[in-house]
Amino acid sequence: MKNTQDKLSAEPFLAAAYIKEIGRGKEGARNLSRTDACQLYASILDGRVSDLELGAILIAMRIKSETIDEIAGFMDAVEQRLPLLHAPQESPFAPIVIPSYNGARKRPNLTPLLAMLLAREGVPVLVHGLEQDAGRVTSAAIFSALGVELSLDAKHAEQQMASKHLAFIPLLALSPSMHKILMLRKILGLRNSTHTLVKILQPFEQAAVRLSSYTHPEYQVTLDAYFRQLAPVERGTALLMRGTEGEAVASTARSQRIDKYHSGVCETLEETDTQLIAEPESLPIDISADATATWIADVLAGKHAIPVNIERQVAHCLRLAKELKASAI
Repeated sequence: MKNTQDKLSAEPFLAAAYIKEIGRGKEGARNLSRTDACQLYASILDGRVSDLELGAILIAMRIKSETIDEIAGFMDAVEQRLPLLHAPQESPFAPIVIPSYNGARKRPNLTPLLAMLLAREGVPVLVHGLEQDAGRVTSAAIFSALGVELSLDAKHAEQQMASKHLAFIPLLALSPSMHKILMLRKILGLRNSTHTLVKILQPFEQAAVRLSSYTHPEYQVTLDAYFRQLAPVERGTALLMRGTEGEAVASTARSQRIDKYHSGVCETLEETDTQLIAEPESLPIDISADATATWIADVLAGKHAIPVNIERQVAHCLRLAKELKASAI
């Protein structure tokens, strides 16, 4: 029976019927049900969709944009295939998940600082993202400059969280199939649905606090509806904010609104600040991985003050991670 199932799962998936629904343009396209979205994305992840059909699907979804049912269906397919991690049971904190897929172009990428401040307090922190991205300074490069070893698989990430409270796992190791789809941006020239999905991943078996960000206002509306209505309650708490160059870390200049979602209820933790605050004078002008890593190390050593907005973000994360773990006991 197993061989028969393996053979069936390897058979090409004919996607024409789906493309016919979603490929009619922004006004004429029809939305997929959650079940159909799950089946379609599962087939993509399993490599059963031809390159030609996959390109058509990604462009059609880009033009049409995803509904929350489609996002939920895509996530159903992803979670059925993710190697779910286990955070240290003895920790008083639920794990915190931080996606890092944008890096820095104009300002220092301080996602590693946020992660290391949380880990310093004993929180199991998992950062996932890209190792390299042309024209951007990735968190992976900064972690490497700080001497943080990258995890090559889920087991190693678990070991790193158990011993050092912090792990960075590349998407290529966490989900090779999602990484492959993400890399199609280099060929198609456009982002696709997977760029949204990786920012809302929750790769732990237990409930976790996941940080998520958006870059365009329309995605705030979509993700707000998803977290209120369809995000599985048992997956924990989500924090949603406008990204700092796309990263889920507070800006050092103007604080962003941060919304907390738990059991379908939204609570605003931080409001958008209309006033610029004085940025740390020590903030590096050079945004390279080495310069950013040196500055982060100095902050951790107490040589520079923690940026105010990041300090507040850390406080929110610590409180929510402790509350979530306590509620699960």
